[in-house]
Amino acid sequence: MDVLSDVIALMRTGSPRSARVELRAPWGQRFPSVPGSAGFQVILRGSSWLIPPEGDPIALSVGDVLFFPHGHGYAMADSPTTPVVELDCDPLDDGLGLFASESIDGPVSAVLLCGGYRLDPGRAHPILRELPDLIHLPARLGLHTELRSAVEALGAEIQRPRLGADTVVSSLLDLLLLYILRAWFEGEHGRCSVGGWAQALADPGISAALDAIHRDPAHPWTVQELGARAGLSRAAFSRRFSALVGRPPLAYITWWRLATAARLMRESDAPLSRIAASVGYGSEFALANAFKREYEVAPGRYRREACSLPAKELLKT
Repeated sequence: MDVLSDVIALMRTGSPRSARVELRAPWGQRFPSVPGSAGFQVILRGSSWLIPPEGDPIALSVGDVLFFPHGHGYAMADSPTTPVVELDCDPLDDGLGLFASESIDGPVSAVLLCGGYRLDPGRAHPILRELPDLIHLPARLGLHTELRSAVEALGAEIQRPRLGADTVVSSLLDLLLLYILRAWFEGEHGRCSVGGWAQALADPGISAALDAIHRDPAHPWTVQELGARAGLSRAAFSRRFSALVGRPPLAYITWWRLATAARLMRESDAPLSRIAASVGYGSEFALANAFKREYEVAPGRYRREACSLPAKELLKT
């Protein structure tokens, strides 16, 4: 798996939610802040306005994609002057699609595709911490074609569910998230970045080293071997990797191995010895010691608690 694919596998917990919403003017809805989540809105038809907590309202048109990586609150309306109604429930539980609209008989003024993802806030990949509160990807001819295709397919599947719809929608939602992140990091923001993960992914050498680590975490990587992958000397690679990624190469490898082990404990019933081998530890005992140092809990207890708590409770731990 490559870096962005791994980020999504690590960050999401539970099933994503989505809804296709038809709105009649006047309408306005304020979405509350939901820690431990990420949300999106896509304008499928018509127009609308994003009303952020700070700053001027933003006009939105067909094809615009909004992504809120940190679950911060925001409002949307048919006009900047339309009063907004507070949504007093968790949108990912039972609030998706509950938009207020005073007119129920008028023509549809906007069609939105909205949804969100539950995240594990305690073990999110550091890539996510560098994302802004809002990612706005305006619709532009010829740009983000894969993202547009995913949006079209997802909208059609939600509007006309057929056999296998649950699996198809869930997969398309993960695909949508991947394309949003790819568009952000490969776009102007990544090219103009002077540091951090955006620059790490844009740097051919550091990106190659990260890709190697993520594709084979069990390999006994050395700084010299990774430097060779990056086309840099050992010292130069170590300095550049540490500056962009935020931790030295071997420290990142350890962190990623343990994060992967934690995900495997949550999502599978594989024995600890097998998980240890898959992430580069020679024994269950070696993994247990490293895991306890990082997570401050033994693997067995971590797995029992992860399997016994519902997703909403896990977000509180």
